[in-house]
Amino acid sequence: MNIFIRSLASVFFFLFALTAFSQSSQSSPIGGASGVGGAQAQQDYRLGAGDSIGVQVYQSPDLSVDARVSETGVISYPLVGTLQLGGLTISEAEKKIADALRTGGFVKVPQVNIVLRQVRGSQVAVLGQVSKPGRFPLETLNTRVSDMLAAAGGTTALGDDVLIITGQRNNKPFRKVIDIPALFLNDKSDNDIVLSGGDTLYVNKAPVFYIYGEAQRPGPYRIERGMTMMQALASGGGPTVRGSQNRLRLNRRDLNGNVVESTPKLTDAVQAEDVIYVRESLF
Repeated sequence: MNIFIRSLASVFFFLFALTAFSQSSQSSPIGGASGVGGAQAQQDYRLGAGDSIGVQVYQSPDLSVDARVSETGVISYPLVGTLQLGGLTISEAEKKIADALRTGGFVKVPQVNIVLRQVRGSQVAVLGQVSKPGRFPLETLNTRVSDMLAAAGGTTALGDDVLIITGQRNNKPFRKVIDIPALFLNDKSDNDIVLSGGDTLYVNKAPVFYIYGEAQRPGPYRIERGMTMMQALASGGGPTVRGSQNRLRLNRRDLNGNVVESTPKLTDAVQAEDVIYVRESLF
């Protein structure tokens, strides 16, 4: 009886495992396919030096090869020889290979398909106040600004909250200024754009102000968003026992570059390159 129960339980377990495997196979795309959007992105991608591709020709296995785009943008292909594919989209490259096979008389009606194995030719430069500045390859076709910032280790403590992207779009100069915190604070940021090969990301130093005189910790400090004179004074540790928060002097450059001295209010906003002097108390 016990043997019968164990056998029955084994059958039920096998059927349950088989059902679960079938459901998981149906719900999970093979190879992590990204759907229609990913396929369209691959077709729009332009091949560059260092890219690895797989060329497949229907019913011609001898012509199905893996190739690497050279520094001059060419690949070596059976029967045809060298083909210039650098700068072409995937669909344009497929057509060029098909035309070469047809005109050469090797295949009457060639059906060519190109699979992008690895993106190496397209690189993005990340410069300025980031932890790991340098050049980074676009490993995927939809690498976004946030992805590249993460690859560069994020901004340093002295980095600005603003990121500048320069490059080319549609053969025209492209420049975009992006608010870095907004990329991560919002659920979906329109500024988290897809990057293109040749883009440069630059993070400048954050604007600073200077505080000296009767301050606990005089020196330069990073300006935080919406910072007031009172907050600037707090950054410097506040006034010494001899200083007074009500006796501040401000040196600020006007539009003509001339230094103008004034008496600020504690609620006034701090601007880049402000010099705040904490004077001694009268009593």
